[in-house]
Amino acid sequence: MDLVVKKNDLLRELQLFQGIVERKNTIPILANVLMEAKEGEIRMLATDLEVGLRSRCEAAVEKAGSLTLPAKKLYEIVKALPETDVRIAEDKNGVKVAADRFDSRMQTLPKEDFPAVPEASGAVNATLPRSAVREMVAKTQFAITGEDTRYFLNGALFILGTTSMSLVATDGHRLALVNVDRKGGGSKPSKDGEDVRAILPRKTLWELGKLLTEGEGDIQYERGENHLFFDVGGRMLISRMIDGQFPAFERVIPKGNNKRIEFERERLTNAVRRVALLSNERSRAVKFQLDKGKVEVTSSSPEFGEAKETLAVDYSDGSMQICFNAQYVMDFLGAFDTDTVALELKDEVSQAVMKPIGTEGYDYTYVIMPMRV
Repeated sequence: MDLVVKKNDLLRELQLFQGIVERKNTIPILANVLMEAKEGEIRMLATDLEVGLRSRCEAAVEKAGSLTLPAKKLYEIVKALPETDVRIAEDKNGVKVAADRFDSRMQTLPKEDFPAVPEASGAVNATLPRSAVREMVAKTQFAITGEDTRYFLNGALFILGTTSMSLVATDGHRLALVNVDRKGGGSKPSKDGEDVRAILPRKTLWELGKLLTEGEGDIQYERGENHLFFDVGGRMLISRMIDGQFPAFERVIPKGNNKRIEFERERLTNAVRRVALLSNERSRAVKFQLDKGKVEVTSSSPEFGEAKETLAVDYSDGSMQICFNAQYVMDFLGAFDTDTVALELKDEVSQAVMKPIGTEGYDYTYVIMPMRV
């Protein structure tokens, strides 16, 4: 293989592979990116056996061929090069990566050792609006658990309907749900028109979110037997589905809340952040004391002391107290840029609901379990 490619074109694509490859793994080839040069372009592929990414960029190919190179080290080298063309050429002693006055030689691993990655059939199940998917991912991924023991919670449930789609994530203590209308309905998710559900791994959502930060145009979505395919502007994200039964999340969403308090989001964010500084380091608990016309946010810990901040609100119901994990509240507040958010609950609260006020194009519900302290 022998080719010349523009530095910025190659760097842009290599950057997208950095979250796919793993530094520490038991299979060395998984740290490499597979590069195939032919017909005026480089096609690249990386995978960790759960999530994969296919990409390409233009190149002047003098000799077609394929090889593998360490994805992270190649990215670091290309990033450090001057703004010029990069030559990648294979010979008997390895792979030469050169630009301007810089010259290097990298070791490769046999391309035959690179694992096979499923191919999309081309039968697109649905066309998804890019902006809607970007919002769905950004507003739910923080609620995914990191507990390996409950593997089915290590992802988010994607529900594709005929006229709408939803994404829901939970760690058992809080739940984030986004519902979005599919304009015009699009293609049917299944032959019988029923909603199709799939659990997307947390890493898939993270990589999908990065792909959606630039570019325009809708996403082509395909569901295979065990894998999902997302075509984002010509880049193909391949993800294994999590095999498991996602919790019946509909049952934990409170209905008939009779108390509602609206907050200025920025003021509430600052109050919780300051008060949490003196909360118990283990529980991170902050209390909301609701009274007519005000809400007191308080915390205390034997080691540090106590803190309180009072917020003026439009509230006229009876007094009550509720306690939350401060980090769970901050995660919700940090996911939005609306001016106002609302807290909804009942007299005997078992779950509370937080919602942003003023969002357009989607409906958002954040269910948070109160703490007992």
